[in-house]
Amino acid sequence: MNLVWLVLFLFLCIGRYTEGGLTNEVVNIGAIFTFSTINGKVAKIAMKAAEQAVNSDPSVLGGRKLAITLHDSNFSGFLSIVGALQFMESDTVAIIGPQTAVMAHVLSHLANELHVPLLSFTALDPSLSPLQFPYFIQTAPSDLFQMTAIADMVSYFEWREVIAVYSDDDQGRNGITALSDILAERRCKISYKAALPPEPKATRAQVFDELVRIKMMESRVIVLHTYSKTGLLVFDVAKYLGMVESGYVWIASAWLSTVLDSTTVSSKTANSIQGVITLRLHTPDSKKKREFLSRWDQLSNGTIGLNPYGLYAYDTVWMIAYAVKKFFDQGGNISFSNYTTGTGLLGGKLNLGALSIFDGGQQLLQNILHINMKGLTGPVRFGPDRSLLHPAYEVINVVGSGFRQIGYWSNYSGLSIVSPEMLYAKPPNRSRANQQLHGVLWPGEITKRPRGWVFPNNGRQLRIGVPNRVSYRDFISQEKGTDDLHGYCIDVFTAAVALLPYAVPYKFVLFGDGLENPSYNQLVYKVFSNDFDAAVGDIAIVTNRTKFVDYTQPYVESGLVVVAPVKKSNSSAWAFLRPFTPLMWAVTAAFFLIVGAVVWILEHRINDEFRGPPKKQIVTMLWFSFSTLFFSHRENTISTLGRVVLIIWLFVVLIINSSYTASLTSILTVQQLSSPIKGIETLIASNDRIGFQVGSFAENYLSEELDIPKSRLVALGSPEEYATALESGAVAAVVDERPYVEVFLASHCKFTIVGQQFTRSGWGFAFPRDSPLAVDMSTAILALSENGDLQRIHDKWLKNKICSDNSQLEPDQLQFKSFWGLFLMCGIACFLALLVYFCMMFRQFSRKFPEQGPSVHGSSHNSRFQTFLSFVDDKAGGSKGNSKRKREDTPFDSIDREEDESRNGSRLNGNTRL
Repeated sequence: MNLVWLVLFLFLCIGRYTEGGLTNEVVNIGAIFTFSTINGKVAKIAMKAAEQAVNSDPSVLGGRKLAITLHDSNFSGFLSIVGALQFMESDTVAIIGPQTAVMAHVLSHLANELHVPLLSFTALDPSLSPLQFPYFIQTAPSDLFQMTAIADMVSYFEWREVIAVYSDDDQGRNGITALSDILAERRCKISYKAALPPEPKATRAQVFDELVRIKMMESRVIVLHTYSKTGLLVFDVAKYLGMVESGYVWIASAWLSTVLDSTTVSSKTANSIQGVITLRLHTPDSKKKREFLSRWDQLSNGTIGLNPYGLYAYDTVWMIAYAVKKFFDQGGNISFSNYTTGTGLLGGKLNLGALSIFDGGQQLLQNILHINMKGLTGPVRFGPDRSLLHPAYEVINVVGSGFRQIGYWSNYSGLSIVSPEMLYAKPPNRSRANQQLHGVLWPGEITKRPRGWVFPNNGRQLRIGVPNRVSYRDFISQEKGTDDLHGYCIDVFTAAVALLPYAVPYKFVLFGDGLENPSYNQLVYKVFSNDFDAAVGDIAIVTNRTKFVDYTQPYVESGLVVVAPVKKSNSSAWAFLRPFTPLMWAVTAAFFLIVGAVVWILEHRINDEFRGPPKKQIVTMLWFSFSTLFFSHRENTISTLGRVVLIIWLFVVLIINSSYTASLTSILTVQQLSSPIKGIETLIASNDRIGFQVGSFAENYLSEELDIPKSRLVALGSPEEYATALESGAVAAVVDERPYVEVFLASHCKFTIVGQQFTRSGWGFAFPRDSPLAVDMSTAILALSENGDLQRIHDKWLKNKICSDNSQLEPDQLQFKSFWGLFLMCGIACFLALLVYFCMMFRQFSRKFPEQGPSVHGSSHNSRFQTFLSFVDDKAGGSKGNSKRKREDTPFDSIDREEDESRNGSRLNGNTRL
């Protein structure tokens, strides 16, 4: 506010003072622009055309005249302030302008005090907040949307870093700040900001120095956010330095499209902007717009071409006109009152009464914000945030002496190849798959998307951190007396670098003291803190490390496994019992007896082979049940139920027999090893000590993920320490990554992997987040895998030597839990068969021996039960001794005969009683 009072003091010192105002017959509007600029020239013509159109339509202001007074600020902030003060004292109801955001910030304070709306279609600084400047209105889309469009293009072409070149004024700085924030949301960033002096003060030497500095950097995607004079100077110098050639990407903000639309570009300028992408404010096609375009040459006398800012200038005048019309319709009257708020300041030396407050300013402001009209730029309405609805841009590619449109950007659906108006009727879709642009002709006349970065041409080599290992030196080791490194990981890295389509200057830097393996977490953090440009080695890809760095595609699979000592299992006379657990043996034997008993019950009454003296029946039942093990039972089953049970039982026997044979074969033919440790679950459940490799992530995984106390963990530094600790019993097992374990077991045959691998990961090279080199290296590693080079490198360094004592761990015994489903199925079949059988017997018994009424003797129930047992034990009628007959009878014939006997027996009983 001190700046405002200083400005007021300067103005009052001029001695300008008037009192009163004009009548309501004339509505005064001011306009502050630099009319020697492209947008100033176009705006002047468009505003005067709009003024004429308003005044020629008496229905707008009801016979009143709209008077636009133009003030040329001539790039001077001071002259802009003087012009604004002149308007404030001449009963001006609104001011169009200023042209730059710098003056918009200053004059908005003045507008706030005097209640005069300030409307600008060129001061589009995103930081001009309506909360801070309620009387300032942007009548064209804010640069926030333009920066969003640029960020969407950067993301669409999959670039991660850009360089921003901008004019160092409010609009330039704040626009680039907004771009930085939006890029960060898309995991991109501005790697360098090159600030140039404000328009038009930038010199060729200043531009040259900045571009030379940029040329030495990594990124080749350059965003140019400035004004026409400075922008064309930048391209001229860039052309001289060879920066508008193949590999470079230039994205210019909307200033370049105004140059292309409104001026005739010279051949020199055209050559310097070939392949550049720029944005142009999109205005939908309409009859009103076409008519205005047809009149433009007449309005401008052919001196300058029309650009979108001219359309917004025209619409801005009409917005004020419609707002004033509504103001009068609401009964408003243009009146001003003297400014008295600060008259007591500065000791009364300033006569602030020279300034007038617009009494209807708040009402006019609200009328403008609630405008709803259709102008040259399309439908004009403001949203709740006071920005125009549906901001959109056209994406333009400079080609030859002109340009071609390659798509659109809208805040509704992002990048598209169809006009935004066609998308507004559909649901918004900002998905990546829906973002589209036509092909681009890039600088250097190439159509392939530039990579967007190169290694900086500053003589600096990439510092590649390499773990200084003291064990497992097949992976990484240093040649004694030299700085040369070799090993599996080094060969994979150098082979991948050789496949890159560009040279990579680098040098290896050992990390660690050489006394013990270094911490790989610390190595990865060195990449995150930019101490190293990358890390190469046997670096496991684990979750906590991916929070700080990006990994390449894994070049070898890895994961944690358990290594334990084993001993040979001696064969014995009872080896044939080892395939099954005791419980499995017991359950199997029990089911042999159960099935034999069930079949005997089902066959006893109708089958002679299951009848006879008790001793014979017991022997028959046992012989039948156990002979099914070899499918050699001689007894025939006649009943349907018995055959169903037998079929199911034979299926169970087949499975058990096959499993037993396979397990016993393995036990007797392969030398077996045994270990009390069966896997990671055994270790977790026990209190045994566990070894791990120094520097490995296994320590954190065991303690943090598996909750194993650190007191049980023992750090081991080499394969020799592994073997010593396991043999002496200092640790029960060692947990390490599979590649290390495979190398260890190649020379230590007394140990083996027990259980399953319980984590899945891989080894990769670590790069800083969003490093483009990580992506290219991943592609190279995939190429190595496809052409077989990766396997050849693996075989060269890590092909395991086969132990002379080739052994394997004893397989687990077959347990009941593996077969309980079969036994359950067989048990259910037996139960249902018995249930059906006894229901049938009870039905036949009830028919043959009906109850005689109430009994007076308590023993009648016991005698009836005994009678039932005798009935069940008795042989059914008809001879079943003929085996041929038995084979010919169907299961249903036996049931029919039993029912006939039951009926005959009932009739005989009745005759006896008679």
